[in-house]
Amino acid sequence: MNLANFEKMDPVMLMSIVNMKLRDDFGGDLDRVVNFYEIDKAALIAKLASAGFEFLPEAKQFR
Repeated sequence: MNLANFEKMDPVMLMSIVNMKLRDDFGGDLDRVVNFYEIDKAALIAKLASAGFEFLPEAKQFR
């Protein structure tokens, strides 16, 4: 799944995809995810925050 158009995605689906990528492909490192997909980290966090999700570094996922 390509995250290049994350701004247009449903935030619940986006959270699920990002968490899957964090878990399966990037060892929980959000910086690696945004660098790989060349997306703005602050914009991704803001999009997910608008739906009530926040990144929990200790859990290495959005909740």
